[in-house]
Formats: sequence, C-alpha cells, structure tokens
Amino acid sequence: MKTNRFLFTLLFFTISIIAFAQNQTAKVAGIVLDENNKPVEDVNISYQTKSAKTNADGFYELTVPANQKIVLVFTHTALKSITATLQLKPGENFEYHVVMTDKAEQLSDVVITSSKRRVQGITSIEPETIRKNPSANAGIESVLKTFAGVNSNSELSTTYSVRGGNYDENLVYVNEIEVYRPFLIRSGQQEGLSFTNTDMTQNVDFSAGGFQAKYGDKLSSVLDITYRKPTKFGAAAEASFLGGSLMVEDASKNKKWSAITGIRYRDNSLLVNSQETQTNYRPTYADVQTNVNFNPNEKWQFSFLGNISQNKYNYQPLTRQTNFGTIDEPIALQVFYEGQEKDKYQTLFGAFKTNFAPNENNTFKLIGSIYHTQEQEYFDILAEYFLGEVDTNIGSETLGEVTFNRGIGSQLNHARNDLDALIVNAEVKGTHQFNNKKHQLDWGFKYTRENIRDRIVEWEVIDSAGFQINPPIIDVPHEQPYNPYTGPLVPYQNVRATNFIDINRFSGYAQWSTKTSIGSHQLWITAGSRFHTWKVSGDGITGAKQQTVISPRAQLALKPDWDKDMIFRLSMGYYHQPPFYRELRDSLGVVRPNVKAQQSIHFVLSNDYNFKMYNRPFKFVTEAYYKTMTDVNSYTLENVRIRYRANNDAVAYAYGLDMRLNGEFVPGTESWLSFGYMKTEENQNDRGYIARPTDQRLKFGILFQDYMPNIPNMKLYLNLVYNTGLPGGSPSYADSYTYQNRLRDYRRADVGFSYVFTEKNNERPVGHWLKKFKDLSAGFEIFNLFNNQNAITNTWVRDVYTKNQYGIPNYMTTRVFNIKLTARL
Repeated sequence: MKTNRFLFTLLFFTISIIAFAQNQTAKVAGIVLDENNKPVEDVNISYQTKSAKTNADGFYELTVPANQKIVLVFTHTALKSITATLQLKPGENFEYHVVMTDKAEQLSDVVITSSKRRVQGITSIEPETIRKNPSANAGIESVLKTFAGVNSNSELSTTYSVRGGNYDENLVYVNEIEVYRPFLIRSGQQEGLSFTNTDMTQNVDFSAGGFQAKYGDKLSSVLDITYRKPTKFGAAAEASFLGGSLMVEDASKNKKWSAITGIRYRDNSLLVNSQETQTNYRPTYADVQTNVNFNPNEKWQFSFLGNISQNKYNYQPLTRQTNFGTIDEPIALQVFYEGQEKDKYQTLFGAFKTNFAPNENNTFKLIGSIYHTQEQEYFDILAEYFLGEVDTNIGSETLGEVTFNRGIGSQLNHARNDLDALIVNAEVKGTHQFNNKKHQLDWGFKYTRENIRDRIVEWEVIDSAGFQINPPIIDVPHEQPYNPYTGPLVPYQNVRATNFIDINRFSGYAQWSTKTSIGSHQLWITAGSRFHTWKVSGDGITGAKQQTVISPRAQLALKPDWDKDMIFRLSMGYYHQPPFYRELRDSLGVVRPNVKAQQSIHFVLSNDYNFKMYNRPFKFVTEAYYKTMTDVNSYTLENVRIRYRANNDAVAYAYGLDMRLNGEFVPGTESWLSFGYMKTEENQNDRGYIARPTDQRLKFGILFQDYMPNIPNMKLYLNLVYNTGLPGGSPSYADSYTYQNRLRDYRRADVGFSYVFTEKNNERPVGHWLKKFKDLSAGFEIFNLFNNQNAITNTWVRDVYTKNQYGIPNYMTTRVFNIKLTARL
C-alpha cells in the first residue's frame, strides 16, 4: 500500500503539469539596506538600458535576461556603489539583498545558478537575527525553538527535539564537520554553552526532515552551520549579567590567510537562583574557538577548526517548597537538603579540512577531526522531605504554609560517574558537474573510530516514614508499618558498571541531482543513498556482529510557471540511526553490542510560496509529514537525560503539519509566526500505542522585531513560544503504560529592548567616534516576561499512609532581568 501511495503521488505530480512556452527571462528582487539595517530609498539598480529604483521600504524588482551573465550596478548619491554579477535560469525569481555603506566601493562577483536552499526545503537563518534574539540560553538553538516541529521545554538547555524524535536524533555540522554534545548530561543546567559561536557564524541552514543522502545517519534533523571567512579586521564584544564574549577576525594583505577567534564565558547563577530550589550554586562555562583559513591559490584551500571548552557545575541545594494539588485539597512538598554535586565536562575538538578544485566542474575535500571529552558526575545529596497540607484560610497568619504533615521521608542519591571518550573521523568527499552543469554527482566515504572508557557507580536509597522502600522489581510482600518487614534491604536504584568499548564505523553516500523542465515548468530531482556498517568490540564484549544498513532517499521540487511564485516539494526515503554508545548502554549500565539501528521512513510534502504584502516580501511555508519507525530503541526521559532500554522493543509513528509565515512585518526586519501540530506514539512489545516522551501536539512560536517610530534608535525583539504539555515521564523502574500523565503547557515569552547608538552613522561627520563601530548598543532583557511556571519533569514522592505516589513538577526559571552591552567593529 505504501508503495502504491508513493507511485500515485509521483504520477500525480508528473501528469498534472501542462506544457507552456519557455520563458527566457528572470526576475531579481530584494531589499537594499544601509549598514544600520535601515531601508535605503532611491537606489538605482541598472543593467544596460534597464533600470529600477528602490521604494521607501528599500524594495526593488528588475526583469533581466536568463541563461547569461549580467552585471547589476547599485548606485546612490550618498553611498558607494555595488556591482554584482548574476546568472539566472529562465523563469527564476531570485532574491538578492544588498547592504550599502559609505565605505569603499564593493564588488560582488556572485554567480547564482539556482536558489538551492529553497529547492531543497532548507530554512536559512540570518546570524544577525540569532545574535539579537532574547533568550535565557542565547544562540542558534533558541531561534530553532520558535519553529513549528521543534520542541524544548527547558530554557537552560540547548537540546531540542524535532518532529517526535529525541535529543540524540539531530545532526549538527560546522563547516561540514560533525560536532557532538556531552554524554553524561542529566540536566539542562549542566550543559552550558552550545558548540556554535554565533559571532563567528556566516550561514545557518536547518532541515526538519526529508534531508538529502549527503547528510549523515540520524533520524530527525540537520543543522548545517558555516563559519565566516574574514576579508578584513573586525571585532565584537558583549557583556551582560550572564557573562560575556569577545570575537576578533582578520585577514592578511594578500587575502591568502584569514582567521577568526571567539572566546565566551557564561555564568548561569542569575537564572538558576530564580528556581524554587534554594542553592549555593555558581555554574561557569567557558570556551575558545578558532577557525584559520589558508588559500594559496584558486585550486587549493586549507582550514583548521579548533575548540576548547570547560563546564563546571558545583551545586549545593538547601531547601525547596513546591505547592501542587487542587484548590480544595492543596498539598505542598518541602525538602531540606544536605550534600553537594560536583560535575565537570571538558572537551577538546580539532578538525583539518582541505579543498582541491582542479577546475570549475570538480571539487575534492579531505576532512579529519578528533573529539575528546572527559566528563565526571560526583554527588552525594540527602533530601529529607515533608509532604503536607497547606493553610488556605485568607487572613490566617500561616497562609500558604504547611500546617499538617501527612508524609515524611528521605532520599539519598550517590554517584561517582566518569567517562572518557575519543572520537576520530577521516572523510573524503567529491562533487562533479556534467553537461553544462545540468547534472551534479556528490559522493563521500567516512571512517569513524569511537573509543569509550566509562565507569558508572550510581545508587539511590529511599526511606519513607522510617521504612526503606525496595524497588518494584523485588516482589516480596510486606505490610509496613502494620507488620515488620523481614525481606532484603537493597537500594531503590543501583547501577554499577565499567565499560571499555571500541566502535569502528564505515559510512558513505552517492547522490545525483539535476534540473530539468516539463514545458515551461521547472523540475529539480535529487536521488541518492547512504550505507553505514559498524561493529562493537571491547572488554567483556562477546557475540558482537557486524551490522550494515542502506538508506535510499529522493527529493523532487517543482516550480510551476504560474504568476504566483510557488515551489512544491516531495521528499521520501529511509533514515537509519546506528546506535551511539549511549544507545548501546541499558538502564543498568550493561552494553548490548547487537542493538540494531533505528529505522524511519520519511514522507514530506511541502509548499513554499513567495509573495508581497504591503509591498514587502513574505514567505509562507507549509510542510505535511509522516514518519513510520521500526526497531525503535525506547527510552525514558529524566529532565534532559535519556535512558535507553537498548532492546529495539518498539515500533512508532509520527505525523503532523508545520506552517511558518515569515517576512518584513516591519520594514527592514525579519519576523515570523509558526504553527505546528504533531502526534507521535510507540508500541512496545505489541502492548498497544502510547504517547512517546516527545509527543508535543500543538506548537505556536513567534519571533518578532520592531522599532519605535518616535525613537528609531530603540529596537524591540520578542521571542514567544507555546507548547502543549509533554508526557511527564514515570518513576524509576515503573511501567510506562501505567504513567501517562502530562506536564502543564509550556508558555514562555522573552523580550529585549536595545538602544542602538550607531543608528544614524551615515549622517555623522567623518571622524566622529561612533563611525568606528558597525554596532554599539545597550540592551535590557526580560526573560519569562509573564512569570509562567513551566515544568521540565516530575519528582515522584510516595505517601506511606495513603499508599499514593505524587508527581510533583520540577519548575524552571521564573522572571529574570538582564542588562547587556554589545559592540561590533
């Protein structure tokens, strides 16, 4: 049936197109801004005898010949001219945005053959939008969380799930080099900084599913980031209550050498101390990144990407009170802590990349990288809790306080977890164009060796009203406190394991793409396949098998010859995720070497519509998707810590609809509205379908930029997210089918106000001290503007008297204020 549906869909897309005469012209349109991102009026755009002028919003549109190089010249009476070389296809509508300054004349020799990102269904995010976005954990991930289909209910974490997948199912590349996240993270508070340094970023591309075969072996999404290659000296600095950053870039006089380096420091005390748990806590995170490029000639390019980061998490909880229950029967949990937690994550990353282009039709790349992480989790925390009734009598001196304790207990958590991982990659890639660049072949082969040294010692003891609680897996009848208990005393949780593991992987891909036409309609076709083979070995590993998976994929994109600028896309294919170390290790710390790769089949149908509203450009993107999954490695989610069952015991599905409208709601700025509906369920061992931990259902997101008309120097940035509640998880050892409660809806709004001192730099006289800055601004941010209580998971507390177990929400941060200063040269 699935094959028949696919053939029917493909046939429908083919026979429903009517042939028309081919259009031998193309259109180029865009926005012209000054260096302060303000629209520029009366810019003349000319090609030979044809010309156009920008309107009050900086918008222009010009019809040009197709299939030949044309030279556009942008001129303005007060700004330096820009020259751009373009080559467009028949009927193509190309967006070309320009920034004009009063500096030296700019030459832009950019030969454009097609709008590849739009055809491939990739969302591009402007680095400037990312830098200005107000968020408790600023960076690329905070912007992604406003997209439909992307979910996270922790503002302290850079982790995110996409269309029903979990946090481990997302690919991240920087300069075509895969990057990794720490292994032992159990809380977003521990995670610290994202790998990506926004100040160093040039392009950010994101695909939420149905991506091409050239990308790696994960189930959900791809985040593809390119760092900037400087052409002159520049610098940027930022300081706030949450830390600071410094970036410096420069290039040699002959432009053969260039380098960009960024340093970041972050202190999350301001955010974490706003939570319900009172602590002595000062988490600090720091990293240094550098990207060095050397271009000896037109054929060769060499680059090095390096990163050193250290996250320290020293945590000493003191007290906590959480009120829950109903209006008629309010209950409070009071906890008094002793002990502390000391975690440390140190990572080293280095990558060397070589590009060789013997001619304009062939390119070869060699990439080698090393990732080394040393992580430790050490904690001994005793929590003594009181579960009591709350005084709700208005006017009472004890209003809101606990007046009667219905349950008393304690919980002792201990861990001495150490992990040392070394991951080495070597990869060769090639790109070849044929038949006047109408066809393109991409291929690549990669070898990966993962060496993991892991020790886990972790246990938990629970004592309720003086009686120790055994885990549910020990089936010994007892009737405490009425009859004495004579069974064994064991920890409620007890995980002890030492694993020394090696994983050798070979993977590769081949991909063909072409552009053709059916009458006057344009059609892009991409088809390819990946393979991945691996084997697990190490101390104590027996019976390990060599496993291999093959993942064919295809994408079609159709641009009808209509007055409306639309593109229809259909993507389908197999996506496999061979298990990483964390997926091989079960909840007891035992490595299971023959865990299969999880398999997903994607069907994505989308429409991309470009139009003008209020004489400004807008885009409306709609994507419908369905994913069927087999050999699913089911898991439980504790905060952001994933514990796999490592037995491929489930099948699952996910389907949904994502919509996004983005454009210039305010001239010269980019904003968007997004809406998503998604449902994902899994069936473990044929017991029936239940919601997966990432079953988000409804999602609304807004990223909005504005400025005050009467005070144009004052900018406003709003980041708003609403998700319906995720499943709240279950207690340790519990049956997931028994606990299907949901957390409350996630609602969060972050707003930032920024006063830009360099707003009218082009009107200032030469030599003015502000002329040295591209941007100098002071900002004021309010995180969690409406002070919503958002929960990331539940703490499960037992009441020995009523035999009840309560899921008590662990709330995230409350309203927090921040001040920051930003400068860019």
